[in-house]
Amino acid sequence: MKEFSLKYGCNPNQKPARIYMHDDSDLPVEILCGRPGYINFLDALNSWQLVQELKKALGMCAAASFKHVSPTSAAVGLQLPEKLKKACFVEDVKGLDDSPLASAYARARGTDRMSSFGDWIALSDECDATTARLIKREVSDGVIAPGYTPKALEILKTKKKGAYNVVRIDPDYVPDPLERKQVFGVTFEQGRNNFEINRALLENIVTKNKNLPDSAVRDLIISLITLKYTQSNSVCYAVDGQAIGVGAGQQSRIHCTRLAGSKADFWHLRQSEKVLELPFLPGLGRPERDNAIDAYLGDTPEDVLDDGAWQQVFTHRPAPFTREEKKAYLAGITGVALGSDAFFPFGDNIIRAARSGVSYVAEPGGSVRDDNVIEECDRLGMVMAFTGMRLFHH
Repeated sequence: MKEFSLKYGCNPNQKPARIYMHDDSDLPVEILCGRPGYINFLDALNSWQLVQELKKALGMCAAASFKHVSPTSAAVGLQLPEKLKKACFVEDVKGLDDSPLASAYARARGTDRMSSFGDWIALSDECDATTARLIKREVSDGVIAPGYTPKALEILKTKKKGAYNVVRIDPDYVPDPLERKQVFGVTFEQGRNNFEINRALLENIVTKNKNLPDSAVRDLIISLITLKYTQSNSVCYAVDGQAIGVGAGQQSRIHCTRLAGSKADFWHLRQSEKVLELPFLPGLGRPERDNAIDAYLGDTPEDVLDDGAWQQVFTHRPAPFTREEKKAYLAGITGVALGSDAFFPFGDNIIRAARSGVSYVAEPGGSVRDDNVIEECDRLGMVMAFTGMRLFHH
């Protein structure tokens, strides 16, 4: 296939629209079902690069959940603890523990369920039936993978009454080393960001504490590769083989850190007994439960706890999760990894990160206030590595 005509571009008024290869070669994708749109393909091609790099760097299958050209999360195929299964609404998925790929997607989709609603999915490996069944029951726009088992494809083709977008990509495809795009009629050209993120990137530890365990190396690599395909400015928190908070597209670094930190906090709090035991009405859908949890943990819990409101989602009115209780719960969290796509200009980022359990940090370094940032890490007992490499993505 030389080109694919799209219904429209980013918006319905932007016509005509198509994808094609600059050198008139065949497209590296095959559309097995549905009709993906312009933004779908932006998400598909960015998310595919992310999971492909994660697998190469860590030797594990990977999955990503994308929305509006940034990941909501990315994860590798580690089994989920029982609490996390319940928090991600996948405790009933048969065969989950036997499918690393399904486990990776369950983690990615379950991290920030509000943002992942209607996501684009990327899988590093051939999609199996268990992963397909998990995808089928969630609200999603489409999936890209290097292949699909016959049973998985059969399952996915029944989603959205046969209109679900299923894309196969050639896993051996290597793009042109130069990439181009137009803005306002002006053509931009640059070399592709082929920088390899691996363990060697974390060798320059600048803090007094230099104890960087293998699990932290894994999580920092996940964080940095996730950032490589996140709209900048961006910060990413990761733990236990998955990104748990992505702060994308913020003009201020501290706002990135706060946004990503609040998402990481929600991920931790969703696994608390108080949330896991919320008395939802039988038959309440997953999106409705997500909305209720978001309100319950947020700044306006009265939206689901006031009379007339709680009866819509709960069998009885649950006790509030007070600010003091949430703060105490989060105070026990440690071992979280944090990556930043550019240097931290002030130590306030480190102070905020510590409130979300961050113990390990990777950032390029190079700020005139590096000493202040290192001092805050030392004061809090953190390990920080300077990567020397900025990871802006636009």
